[in-house]
Amino acid sequence: MNKSVLIGVLFLAACAVGPDYERPAIDVPTSFKEAYGEWRQAVPQEVDHGAWWLVYRDPILDGLEKQVELSNQNVKAAEAAYREASAVADETRTSLFPSLSLNSSVGRQVGTMPTPMAPDTLYGAATWTPDVWGRIRRNIESDEANAGAGAADLAAARLSMQAMLATNYFDLRAQDELKRLLDAMAEADKTALQIVQREYDTGTGNVTDVLAAQSRLEDVQAQAINSGVKRAQLEHAIAVLVGKPPAEFSLPPQKFSDYVPEIPAGLPSTLLERRPDIAASERMVASANAQIGAATAAWFPNITLSGSAGFASMALSKLLQASNSFWSVGPALAETVFDAGAREDRIEQKRAAYDKSVAQYRQTVLTAFQQVEDNLSSMRILAEQKKMQDASAAHARTTEQLMMHHYMGGLEPYSAVLMAQTERLRDERMLLAVRQSRLDASIALIQALGGGWTVSQ
Repeated sequence: MNKSVLIGVLFLAACAVGPDYERPAIDVPTSFKEAYGEWRQAVPQEVDHGAWWLVYRDPILDGLEKQVELSNQNVKAAEAAYREASAVADETRTSLFPSLSLNSSVGRQVGTMPTPMAPDTLYGAATWTPDVWGRIRRNIESDEANAGAGAADLAAARLSMQAMLATNYFDLRAQDELKRLLDAMAEADKTALQIVQREYDTGTGNVTDVLAAQSRLEDVQAQAINSGVKRAQLEHAIAVLVGKPPAEFSLPPQKFSDYVPEIPAGLPSTLLERRPDIAASERMVASANAQIGAATAAWFPNITLSGSAGFASMALSKLLQASNSFWSVGPALAETVFDAGAREDRIEQKRAAYDKSVAQYRQTVLTAFQQVEDNLSSMRILAEQKKMQDASAAHARTTEQLMMHHYMGGLEPYSAVLMAQTERLRDERMLLAVRQSRLDASIALIQALGGGWTVSQ
């Protein structure tokens, strides 16, 4: 190959066929529909880009969350998948460079043989396929985009496990609060039972009130015992999330926090940079786009440059003499002349795969907007519900006290006390459920906003 041909080949190697990537257009609203309302009474607290759970001000939760990335097996699997995708991209990149090899052979004959003996050889060989049409570079582009998607998938897996842990943790604390509530109710019922039992023993009461008080106490005690079932399951789930066998993990009871942080929603356009699943989906679009170029390059011939140089001699002692040296160099050109439309079909496949990935990307964005709106509305509505439920529970507690006083004064039957106690327990449990739902919704909102993660990470 002469110098002008080589220069031409290298010039063409700077080109790459196929479409250059542009991020698909997305119809992004200017603001979230549910982001406004009277419930936003405080300045929203910024979420840490890494340890987003710190907004809950719970040191035990902080300690558990730090174990997720170190020990959670789902996160480890996602991290391994990312490393695998990165290694694939690195391997593809090596195709841009020549391959070199060193070869040798030594042979001897004993006795009479009908075939001639091959000479001893020592030579090196080099082969290079210039990326004239950009096929290799498009494949590198695709593999690097896949690696980027793997990095975003890792972030999404980490965020999912962290959010699941936080939800389970606060649900467990809600069970602790429920147990405390039921135990307190049982103590009050014990006192009521003692009162009606004393009245019956002195002849001023009746056995019906005693049996009703006894039944009420046993029912509340049974509910307190049953609350341990859900708590145990949540504790086991948390153990697995932090990578420990349930038998080696326990969380002592603790007071249920009523603190729910204010979460800034930001602008919808920033969601495209803050959600790892959106970033992963967008990288898959880039990968699919590059594959169109790689398939298009199949229409053009492959040019291979190869050469070798070394020594060959029938006598090993004279192998490295200059007179026994040899060399060769030359190009090879290969092109498919007829394939019955296979190349066109492959390009059409890649275009269809690209269109599918674009649709999936846009659907991921729409789903993200929906999740943010859902949780913003949940935060607003649950805040209003908590106000009403606080008032209802306070009224139920006052009513119970009044009914007990009226009963002690002979103004109301004991059935009125039982009814007031039942209403108070119902309202207290509903209030606890609302408090728990508010915390769960705030965690879901942080997750929907990307957990503080950004594309720059």
